[in-house]
Amino acid sequence: MPLSNIGIPGLILILVIALIIFGPNKLPELGRAAGRTLREFKSATKDLMDDSDTKKENKEKE
Repeated sequence: MPLSNIGIPGLILILVIALIIFGPNKLPELGRAAGRTLREFKSATKDLMDDSDTKKENKEKE
């Protein structure tokens, strides 16, 4: 079952389970940490893609 077919009821269930496990005080911190991690990952992959594009351009110039 692909992750994209979770739907609204599934998301609500996941949120309720997270609320029970971590509590309401810890959830914003976890959300911020997840957001920072995704931002860093996205930045790193963009840098890698830019580096590979630069290498391709340099090979074409030679």
